[in-house]
Amino acid sequence: MSPTPSPAPAAGELPPTAQPTRAAAAAWVGSALEYYDFFIYGTAAALVFNRVFFPDSSPVAGTLLALATFGFGYVARPLGAVLFGHIGDRLGRKKVLVATLLLMGFATLAIGFLPTYDQVGALAPALLVTCRLLQGLSAGGEQAGANSMTLEHSPQHRRAFFTSFTLSGTQGGQILATAVFLPVALLPEEALLSWGWRVPFWASVLVLIAGVVIRRTLHETPVFEAEIAEPAGPTPSKRDQLPLAALLRGHWPNLLRVTLAATVASVSTLMTVFALSFAVNTVGLERSTMLWVVVCANVVALAAIPAFATLADRIGRRPVFISGALGSAVALAAYLWAVSTGDLVLIFATGILLSGVVYSAANGVWPSLYGEMFPAKVRLTGMAVGTQIGFALGGFAPTIATALAGDSAAGWLPVAVFGAVICAVAAASAYSARETAHLTLEEIEVVQDREPRTVRAGA
Repeated sequence: MSPTPSPAPAAGELPPTAQPTRAAAAAWVGSALEYYDFFIYGTAAALVFNRVFFPDSSPVAGTLLALATFGFGYVARPLGAVLFGHIGDRLGRKKVLVATLLLMGFATLAIGFLPTYDQVGALAPALLVTCRLLQGLSAGGEQAGANSMTLEHSPQHRRAFFTSFTLSGTQGGQILATAVFLPVALLPEEALLSWGWRVPFWASVLVLIAGVVIRRTLHETPVFEAEIAEPAGPTPSKRDQLPLAALLRGHWPNLLRVTLAATVASVSTLMTVFALSFAVNTVGLERSTMLWVVVCANVVALAAIPAFATLADRIGRRPVFISGALGSAVALAAYLWAVSTGDLVLIFATGILLSGVVYSAANGVWPSLYGEMFPAKVRLTGMAVGTQIGFALGGFAPTIATALAGDSAAGWLPVAVFGAVICAVAAASAYSARETAHLTLEEIEVVQDREPRTVRAGA
């Protein structure tokens, strides 16, 4: 006789197999470790790759080319979103989290062993781009997988809080990446360009081992297990559809909203990549000084992100996200102006305000805002594809900004306008979305399954 199944929890109650704290911890640590890998590339691209892989170019052209290779990682992210979204929505969230970490670790370690342009010519930047594309493929499924896992393990009234740990983990990875580069940036020029820049990439092997061990201990989500347990019937099951096909057929309005809202990530890359390159190569500030600005801002963000997420659980996702996006437009302009003046007090104050406080409002809330736009059958695919297309602009934002700024310290103004337009688009997209903060996952499942047909956006 088969065992009697446990009674299903009432709507809004936490299933007995849910692990919200462990899921949040796994999301935080895994994202920190994975995005350590992703961010050390951006730092190296801003500081040394123009001379290591593009030495024959002029300083401005070499910087543009180096930052373009940073953007190539974002080109691969939508492809990774489709691949890992399919795996996550059909085979499980946990499989995605382990697979993305392995791929990221392999690609990052390989960068540390690449030959330079002086050694093998044009093959060197080609290999660099290949590794960056593999990093992007991995990152395409990482955050959406961690967000889906945490969202589906979370209690009803604290979903924004628990899912925010994925993003505070990302900030932790950025702190770690920047901190590792601080002593490297102080090396003599010859040592930095020969072997010093490789050390952070070699260290990623430790990141890889730790991340896989942590993520393998987490259970699959109760929501996904219930989804795959749907009995077969005379009509095709909703799981018989490819997740991407189901997403495009029935949930394209929310996919478009997520894509446009996700462009707010350009604020982060404009600060951590463009502003770093602008400060060092145009204004003439010290590398280590600008790296300390990033570290300090992200330390503040570690506290601000869960605080804003807690607020979003009380008053709603949309007002917190919109305030963060519009506020980031103003704070970004202030930060870029401060960098152009070379005033260190202003640079630290505006940098911490921008990345540590204001941007954290949007950054901490989007995991719940985006994840609750989709039912479970397409949640990972919807978040992954939408965010990664939006993030692609963020990846190339430093390249666009460098072209807009030129080689003048006054070039900060067109970059600030560029950033403000992006923030306004993101805020408008979030405004058009449905507020889901006070719905249960069961109610979200019903509402989002019928949204394209019967629910008015913004209701």
